Amino acid sequence: MSKQSSERIERVRARLEQALQPVTLEITDDSHKHVGHPGARTGMSHFSVRIRAESFRETAPLVRHRIVYEALGDMMQTDIHALRIDAAPPANSPQ
Repeated sequence: MSKQSSERIERVRARLEQALQPVTLEITDDSHKHVGHPGARTGMSHFSVRIRAESFRETAPLVRHRIVYEALGDMMQTDIHALRIDAAPPANSPQ
């Protein structure tokens, strides 16, 4: 993993942790799967996020995605070309 990729992952992690206090947070840089894709050519990255947070309780999946996008803010315009999101409340709480 490149230094730039590691730094981006840490920035994503910091923003999501601050905004959502997740119980579980896994972030993967999938950019290597998209070499030659327009986002890769501009230096932006492709990420996958698996997040479990109490704040997702009783929220629809589309709302959860919006919450994640909001937490990432300007990174969605400057650093992230594509984001696959798996967002849900922790397993021990009703979805």
